[in-house]
Amino acid sequence: MKIAVLGGAGFIGSAFVRELNKRGIRPIVIDLLTYAGRVENLKDTDHEFVKADIRDQKLHDILREHKVEVVINFAAESHVDRSIYKPQDFVTTNVLGTINVLEAARRFNFNYVHISTDEVYGEECGDESSPLNPSSPYSASKASADLFVKAYVRTYDVKAIIVRPSNNFGPRQFPEKFVPKAIIRTLLGLHVPIYGDGKQERDWIFVEDTARIIADLLDRAEWRGEIYNITGKQRFTNLELVKLLSEVMGKEVRIKFVADRPGHDRRYCMNTSLSYQVTPLKDGLRKTYEWYLENEWWWRPLINDKFFKEDEPWKS
Repeated sequence: MKIAVLGGAGFIGSAFVRELNKRGIRPIVIDLLTYAGRVENLKDTDHEFVKADIRDQKLHDILREHKVEVVINFAAESHVDRSIYKPQDFVTTNVLGTINVLEAARRFNFNYVHISTDEVYGEECGDESSPLNPSSPYSASKASADLFVKAYVRTYDVKAIIVRPSNNFGPRQFPEKFVPKAIIRTLLGLHVPIYGDGKQERDWIFVEDTARIIADLLDRAEWRGEIYNITGKQRFTNLELVKLLSEVMGKEVRIKFVADRPGHDRRYCMNTSLSYQVTPLKDGLRKTYEWYLENEWWWRPLINDKFFKEDEPWKS
C-alpha cells in the first residue's frame, strides 16, 4: 500500500510514521518543515521525504507521480494561542490546504484520512453525530475543513474519513504545548504559567495510542465520510495534570497563574463508537518525561528568550 503522510515531520505525524514502520510500511512523508515540523522528528524511521506545501498545486504532481493510494493529513496549524493572534495562517493552511488535498483526492481517487480535533465540538461532550460548535479561530478552521471533507464526499464521491483525536501528549511535541512546556520549564527551574484558575478540563491520550488507532482504521473504514472520535477517556484539569507530572518527575512543578486567554473553553470531552485500549495517563507522562530528560539535544535549540518569560505563554 502506497501511503503518503502529510505533516509527517510533526508531532503526531512522526509518531504515525513510526507506527507504519512497525507494520512494515515505508511511507512518503510530505512536510513543509515550518516551525513545528522537523526532520529530527523522523530520526531512525524508514521513509521517503518530500518537502512541499499542502496549499501548493505541486502537491498534486507529487501524489500522482508516487501513485499514492492513501493520504493521511496531519498537516495543520494547531496551537490555539497562535490562532488568536494570527488567524489568517490557520485559514490558509487548515482550510485552503485541506481543499487542495481534496481536489487531489477528486482527481486521483485515493483514500483520504482527514485529521481533525475534539475542539470542533466546543465545550459540549460530543459523539460522532454531534453538531460542531467551535470557539477559537483554530477550532473554527478545523471545523470548516471537516465540512469541506463531508461536502467532497457527497458532491464528488471522494473516499474519505474524518478522525477527531482528543488532547495528545508524548515525545517530540513542540514546547509551546502544555505538557512539554511544563516538563522543560521544570527542568530549567522555571515556573509553569497556568491560564486562569487552572481548572480547564481536557481528555488526554498518549500519541502512540493515537497513531496505532488511526493505523487500525485504515483496514476497517468504508471511506464514505465516516467520523471517528479518538478519546483518551482520561479527563483531568490542568492543575490535576501538573500534580501527576510532579509525581512522575519526582520534583515540584512550580506554577504561576496568568490571565486567561480569550474565549478559553472550560472543557473538551468526547464519546466514541470505537473500542480500544490506551496507555494510562501517569504511564504516558512518565514515558514523555523520560524522553525529554534524555533528549535535550532535541528541545534545547527550540528555547528562545520568549520561552524564559514566566509571566505569559508564547503568543507568536
